[in-house]
Amino acid sequence: MFDSLSDRLNRTLKNLRGQGRLTESNIKDTLREVRMALLEADVALPVVREFIDHVRERALGEEVMQSLTPGQALIKIVREELEKVMGEANAELDLNTRPPAVILMAGLQGSGKTTSVAKLARWLKERKKKKVMVASADVYRPAAIDQLETLAKEVGADFFPSDPSQDPVDIARAAIDQARKKAEDVVIIDTAGRLHIDDEMMAEIKRLHDAVEPIETLFVVDSMTGQDAANTARAFNEALPLTGVILTKADGDARGGAALSIRHITGKPIKFLGVGEKTTALEPFFPDRLASRILGMGDVLSLIEEVEQKVDRKEAEKLARKVSKGKGFDLEDFRSQLQQMQNMGGIAALMDKMPGMSNVPDAVKNQMDDKQFKRLEAIINSMTPHERHFPQLIKGSRKRRIANGSGTQVQDVNRLLKQFTQMQKMMKKMGKGGMGKMLRGMKGRMPGGMPF
Repeated sequence: MFDSLSDRLNRTLKNLRGQGRLTESNIKDTLREVRMALLEADVALPVVREFIDHVRERALGEEVMQSLTPGQALIKIVREELEKVMGEANAELDLNTRPPAVILMAGLQGSGKTTSVAKLARWLKERKKKKVMVASADVYRPAAIDQLETLAKEVGADFFPSDPSQDPVDIARAAIDQARKKAEDVVIIDTAGRLHIDDEMMAEIKRLHDAVEPIETLFVVDSMTGQDAANTARAFNEALPLTGVILTKADGDARGGAALSIRHITGKPIKFLGVGEKTTALEPFFPDRLASRILGMGDVLSLIEEVEQKVDRKEAEKLARKVSKGKGFDLEDFRSQLQQMQNMGGIAALMDKMPGMSNVPDAVKNQMDDKQFKRLEAIINSMTPHERHFPQLIKGSRKRRIANGSGTQVQDVNRLLKQFTQMQKMMKKMGKGGMGKMLRGMKGRMPGGMPF
């Protein structure tokens, strides 16, 4: 996420680390580079101007000049100003109303609106323990109603059926009435999108808004469109009293222009980031955490929350007991660990939150992709249960059968077995001497010889 901006800012600010003194000259040079980095990230020009002015004003003041480590102080200022641009604090959903709380979703076609309805429903159910109903008022695209019904089943939300022949306002009112009877906590209403903003679209969504009086009106926008995302959000905000923004496809946004422009241009907070296609891929937006990630400092708090939410605690405890009793770590356990990692968004999502990853060479990052983990899982799936429990049995003919069954090469099977053997040795050390001993044995490397 935001790789280009992060790399450019890190290169620029790295030159300041360790400098004994800052002058107007080197502050000016640094800010010129920061300005270029923000413009290349497609941040809106008014946002860039204000950001640079604020950093310059603070950097030339007493705050930096009297600091013992002025280079670090300037980096701190840049981080704090990034937080301010994005909103300073997490803006939570306001559900403080008599149930059901109504959330109206707006956005252009193709922005990921319907998927975001399902993601939000899942998030509310799992994180806030709410009973959620979803309804589609998109009568122009029958497939949208079917799509939402399918997604509702996947996330365990109640679905209110609708039909393209109905009026959107009638659908929304009937859904809220049904939700009240079923004692739902939240109703999320999906609305029609267009390929562009038009008068007909705006008139309809205004009519919907007036009819249902939602406590939250969220605008869903594709972060890949950069500052255009902010301009589209502003146009909607002028027509509707938006309460926040969901920024989708943030995992594919290497620039970050939308995240850094929307709050300034619309005055409305980004409340969530869509970080993948799965219905679990929705994160609350924390400006301070994102600023840390942009500057290569990682996001340990989000990483901890991710582990708490998505790691199967029973499976982890079962493995810990098995290892502590000296029982062997087998390929079933190895596969379980790979699946746990994928449940957390994959290796790329984890690396994005780990401090210091900006210093890892691209060649190493490219090796650690999710395709490799899926390939490893496919190889293990091609083994018999007996082979998974007794990997030492896997020799020549078995390797060829496993490779054919998983669509891989014998070399790939050999590589997996080598990585598994290394992991097995680490687990053995954990059983005998704890985590410290295991880490000393790893010498700063991951299984398979990849540095971390």
